[in-house]
Amino acid sequence: MSVSTLAARSSLTAMLQADPQRLRRRSISLGVHPDDADDVAQNAALRAWRSVDALRSSDPGSMCAWLDAIARTAAADLGRRRRAERSDGEVQCESLTAFQRVEESVELRDRLAATVAAIRDLPDALREPLLLNVVDELTAPEVAERLGITAAAVRQRIARARRALAR
Repeated sequence: MSVSTLAARSSLTAMLQADPQRLRRRSISLGVHPDDADDVAQNAALRAWRSVDALRSSDPGSMCAWLDAIARTAAADLGRRRRAERSDGEVQCESLTAFQRVEESVELRDRLAATVAAIRDLPDALREPLLLNVVDELTAPEVAERLGITAAAVRQRIARARRALAR
């Protein structure tokens, strides 16, 4: 269910006015050179304004995540554009490697954030055995003892949790 465009634009405007350097800082954290960060921030703000009607919720958390995704895209687009603009045909390995590291880092952070969110969304009955097994490295019998269930139930819940995360 989408929020009204007027309400979303109002929330976006309020957020950008409350912290005008937010998108610039986010760009720099993504590996954009400080000299280019203002351009990326402006590009991200413009993209956000143009696509605000796609926003599903105007609550601050959703809006921050949405703006971060737009900033990541704007930063990646700048890197691609810079590579394409090289007119002399020489590959500047150091810059290309640095951009690839940033791109990989951003992708890894995105995947990690999505994984954490997916784990958080699991029901307690699935999340708890999974975390005890994976994070605390407890065996199924140890988890079973802690939770007061059978080891077979632990293995089943862990399998269900993994299937849910795979989706």
